[in-house]
Amino acid sequence: MHIRTIFWLLFGLNLLNYIDRQVLYAIFPLVQVDLSLTDGQLGLLASVFIFAYLCFAPFVGYFADRTSRPKWLGANALLWSAATLVCGCAHYFGSLLAARVGVGMGEAGFTTVAQPFLAEKYPLEKRATVLALFGLGMPLGGALGYMLGGVLGMHWGWRSAFMLVGIPGVIIGTLVWLKVPEHRQVVTRQAAPQWKEYKALFKNKPFVWLCLAHAAITFIIGGLSAWMPMYLHRYFNFDVAKAGTIFGALVVVCGAVGTYVGGKMADRWGKIGPKGYFKVITAALLLFLPPALLGLHAAHAGLALFCFACAIGCIFIPTGPVAAALVALTPTTVRAMAFAVNIFIIHLLGDALSPWLIGSVSEGHTLRFALSLVCLAAMGGLVCLQVAKRG
Repeated sequence: MHIRTIFWLLFGLNLLNYIDRQVLYAIFPLVQVDLSLTDGQLGLLASVFIFAYLCFAPFVGYFADRTSRPKWLGANALLWSAATLVCGCAHYFGSLLAARVGVGMGEAGFTTVAQPFLAEKYPLEKRATVLALFGLGMPLGGALGYMLGGVLGMHWGWRSAFMLVGIPGVIIGTLVWLKVPEHRQVVTRQAAPQWKEYKALFKNKPFVWLCLAHAAITFIIGGLSAWMPMYLHRYFNFDVAKAGTIFGALVVVCGAVGTYVGGKMADRWGKIGPKGYFKVITAALLLFLPPALLGLHAAHAGLALFCFACAIGCIFIPTGPVAAALVALTPTTVRAMAFAVNIFIIHLLGDALSPWLIGSVSEGHTLRFALSLVCLAAMGGLVCLQVAKRG
């Protein structure tokens, strides 16, 4: 199978990955009313997904370093798509919570394997751009999740949104399972990575501190992704469809631009090594914070949306540089596990916490105050990047 065909199949799954993940957030108000949930319970629906995601990733990383990776890609796409369909059948908080665990497990297995699998097919000078293009699935899929969730939920009920977005993943996942070849030899038991090679990852200071910086970025993205449609609904009286569509449009346009620009910048600066990638990520975080805080305290919707557009573009710039830096900092033999470790760290310290924290702080203060606190995590990310450069 041609590399371009493989790329587009995996890009399609990455797109669906984020659609199925984000669709819940667009229909938060509808789910809250129908199932009589608190803000804290809504936040827990987002956080339990991430806990399942981060716990399952190392398991997949271990076996993906030893077995056929396309099989893992296809199987996990089928798992999260089936769990998304189950979300549409949930009638109680507990059943919806359990289904979100299944979505998290399937998406963890896919993300752990997909990026290193693609990266190894392209030369260094093109790698960051390819990974950034693949990473466009995040803003595009997230935006479509908001839009589809808002529109479908408004007109046909929130259950229909889950049902309709879950079906395509079953189809593409089956194609990947059956048709995509493994470009490396399946690793024999004797040639399999040893535990000392995995332990070495935690002694690799630039890798560890990059993961911590990435965790700060994920903390911000996860919190804003979960609660911004609700913020627009609560503070500017947007209905569910309008809030999901507008925020989705901002993510798809500004997130896509930021992701693409970040990839191009990383390929240019990456010629000097991983430190070049760190410079791009640092610039992005410095540019993110002012418009984010200004937008959250703007009294008029127009000014707020303009500021959010700028902030979203900046926070998505690191997508390609982070992935390229992870590849550059780790050996091929343990790369799937390296991405799994990164996933574990960024979600444990990132979006496993932020949606729930925002909901909890919002109950005691205001949603605006809670979102402002989350944005300040960018300062912690900047500190981690400075340590990574010196490592």
